[in-house]
Order: sequence, then structure tokens, then C-alpha cells
Amino acid sequence: MAAENPEQAPNALRQNLKMADLVALSVSSVGPLFSIAATGGVMAANAGLWTIPAIALIAIPFVLASFIFRLLNRHFPHAGASYHWSARVLGIKASRFQAWILILAYFASIPPIIIPAANYTLNLLFPSYHPSPFAEIMAAMFWSAFALVPLLRGSRPTAKLTQLFLGIELLSVVSIAIVAILRWHAIAVPMHFGKPPIGGIIVTAVVAATILDGWEIDSYASEEAVNPKGDPGIGGIVGALMALGFYALIYPLMFGETPLNMLSGAPNPMSVWAQRLMPHASSLMLIPVLASTAGGLWLTSFILIRALHAMGREGLVFPAFAKINSRGVPGIATVVTVSAAFLVTLGQTLFSSLSSFFGLVLSAAGFFLVAEFFLDSVTATVFLFRIHTWKGGDRPHGHRVLLAGAVLSAFAFFFFMVGFFIFGPKAIGPSVDYVVGTLILLGFGFVFFAKRHNFIYMFHGKAVQPVGESDALVGSVEGANG
Repeated sequence: MAAENPEQAPNALRQNLKMADLVALSVSSVGPLFSIAATGGVMAANAGLWTIPAIALIAIPFVLASFIFRLLNRHFPHAGASYHWSARVLGIKASRFQAWILILAYFASIPPIIIPAANYTLNLLFPSYHPSPFAEIMAAMFWSAFALVPLLRGSRPTAKLTQLFLGIELLSVVSIAIVAILRWHAIAVPMHFGKPPIGGIIVTAVVAATILDGWEIDSYASEEAVNPKGDPGIGGIVGALMALGFYALIYPLMFGETPLNMLSGAPNPMSVWAQRLMPHASSLMLIPVLASTAGGLWLTSFILIRALHAMGREGLVFPAFAKINSRGVPGIATVVTVSAAFLVTLGQTLFSSLSSFFGLVLSAAGFFLVAEFFLDSVTATVFLFRIHTWKGGDRPHGHRVLLAGAVLSAFAFFFFMVGFFIFGPKAIGPSVDYVVGTLILLGFGFVFFAKRHNFIYMFHGKAVQPVGESDALVGSVEGANG
């Protein structure tokens, strides 16, 4: 297929994100405090104190993946990131299936953020009020609408608002840690790990995928980076390491100062811990948790929106998703993504039968995130097995350490995926395997009906020019066999 005129490049994203913006997006997208509040109780119920080793276990391939993403970004910066890398390395058919997994992984992660955001808001404003479904819906609608504000204004305003909320979260983490250390001798509880529950650890590790992802957002923002082949990937490494650092600090303090039976199954273990840390001001803990939740809401949506924008350009999804508004934002993809997530939240709140079904689907978000990173690791492994050269270079080279890391990550993620199928039904529900299996099979249907996707959009990957020179975004389309 003939390449389009590079000067016309329709629906191109604006390159305006600097390194500081990308780092802020990557760190905040992980949402450490929200992640602990939303999943800590579930993980404690499944693995007890072995939650900490389980997180460390899944963190190994995730940290390795952050360095792998950095390498792939240097070669193939693209708003579609994962599925685009798959198309360039494994072929366009493989990329169609990965696109489906990507959509499932990130869409299934958004409603589980909207619901807690609504509940935390109501708990903060009306501590003694037991919210009705109507109140929960109105609070969820508020946060869905609020998320649209930065998302529709553009990537730079999104990054700036994110920096504000991230500042609140970072200051809160430091303050919480100081208070917890000062109160250690007064409220510390015995910690007995006991015999490791293998099944519980594996399920907890898969659930922990939802608290260790998000740092990869700078890969999906690479077309909006000022330096597309230099900056994206670095923010992801910083985000992954900082998230792990937060958990290494907070989890031991929380488990060491709160009886396990109080944390196990708690809807918000951060609040349970806060009641022991600050008995007369425990509601203050909701403020940083809510800030973390809000940032995670629009940034998780940001990832999916950019991916849908990239897919729309190539015909994988509706072409309307590729359209850019006057602020350089995929407006239709943004409104559809957030609205669809709110509708799922609405269905869960109003209808018990839908709530049960969506609950299973959304509980499987960790599985699809692990599957997404597994496919990325396979892509990186295949890519690194091939001798390649830097653009403009003339000397082949390899990355043996990264290759070993990619292979290790692929095996680790595959192990957790298989373990989820074995132990997931007991921990989550007997139907979860059928739900996940059905969604995977639907992916093959997606591959078949996406046959119109027969070309790859090639982003130029150039840094923006100094003021006064041309800074037009340039793109081209390279033909490929379907």
C-alpha cells in the first residue's frame, strides 16, 4: 500500500510532553495508595502475611518489563505501544489478538477505580451515612465527568493536574510513614507467616499485577513526547521502581501495626490501619487515597484511549476513535471509554445479576494485565533474538542481559497465568475460569473480524524542532500483509 504524504499526517497527536511530565504520569498512574486500599484486603484474605512475598515475586518480571519497554520504545515509539510492537516483530495477525487483550486488560481496570472513588468520596463527606445506590451512582458520575476534564483538555493539562495530585500522594506517603514509625512501639502486633499457602500466593501475585501496572503509560504517550525515542520508557522505569518502593515501605508497616483478621477482606485496609494510627483523625487517610484514586482513574483511561486512537487509525476498531479534536485529543475515544466504564459501574450498582457477572470480569483484570505483559515479553524475546542495528547505524549488536530478562519475564508471567486458572476458582469464584476462557476465545473472533486491519501506521519518532522551525507531526503508513 502506498505511503501517505508525510506532511499531511491526519489526526496526529501533539508532541508536548517533557520528561518531567512522563515521569509524573508513570508514577501517578500506578496509584500506590489507591492500589493498597482497593486490593490490600483481598490479598490479605488470600495470602495473609505472605502477601508481601507475593508482591515481591510478581514485581521481578514487572521491573524487568519496564527495562524491556524502554528498549522497545527506543526502536518503535507509538501510541499503540504493545500491540504495535507485536505487529512490527511478530506480524500483523498476532498484533490483532494482542490488541484484544490490551483492550480487556485496561477497560477491566477502569470500573474498579470508579466504584471506590465514589465510595471514598461519600465516606469522606458523610462519615456516618450509609450511602444508597443512588448516592453511589451520583458520586460515580461526578468522578467520571471529572476525569473527562483533563482528558479532553489535552495531554499536557492532564500531566499538570496529575503532578498536583501526585504531590499530595507523595507528601501523604512520607507523613504516613513517619507517623507509623513513631507509633510502632505503641501499636505493633506479632507477625507470624506460618506455612505458605501456595494457591493463595499465586492468586495474590496475579491480583498484585493491578497494583504494579500503570507505569507503562509513558509508552502509550510516546507520540506526544517532545523526544519520542529518548524519553518514553525512562518514566516507566522510575514509576515501576517507585511503586515497588512505596509497597516495600507501606505494606510491612500496615501488616506490622494492624491485626491480620482486621485487614483480611477489608474494603479499605488503609482506613482500618488509619484507625489505629490516628484514632481521632482516621478519616484524613481518605484524602490522599482519594487523590491517588482520581489520578489512577484518568490515567488508566488515558492508556486505553491512546491505544484505541492508534487502533482506529489502522482499522482495528471504529475509525472515529482516531479523530483528534481542536486540542489534539482523541475526543470520541475519550468520551466512549469513560462513558462505557461508567455504564458498567451503573449496571453493577443497579442490577445484582449484572453485578455478579461484571464482578467476575473485573476481578480478572489482573489476569489480562499479566497476559498483556506476557505477550510483550514474548515480543521482546523474539525481537532481541534477531540481530538488529540502531537506525542510521552500521554495526549489529545485541542485549544479552535484556534478552535473558525478557525470557525470564515471559516464563514468569506464563507461570502466573496458568496458576490463576488452577487456583483462581477457589479464591474468586468457580465461574472465573469460564469467564476468562470465553473472553480469550472472543479474541480469536476479534482477530477474524479485524481483517480490514492490513497496514501499520508508522510514527516518525522525531524530536520536535526548536521554535521557528517546522514542528509538524509526521506519520506514514507502511503496507503489510494481513
